[in-house]
Amino acid sequence: MSARTTIELPESLHERLRERSRSTGASIRSLIVRAVEQTYAEPKKGRPVTGPMIPGTGKRGPLYPVDENPHDLIFS
Repeated sequence: MSARTTIELPESLHERLRERSRSTGASIRSLIVRAVEQTYAEPKKGRPVTGPMIPGTGKRGPLYPVDENPHDLIFS
């Protein structure tokens, strides 16, 4: 089912829509519908992230560091 909606567009935007419509052969309505669908698309369902996104290649730091020096936490 579709709904009819009336909007007021600035003249410059309407001119750009007309030009795009002429150059692509698509109707102004289809250009507007496509733009709204792309802007408000349903979020894509994916797999949840369960591991590190970037695999590490170095030595892991201590799990519970005794020293609270940030340098030790990052570069250990």
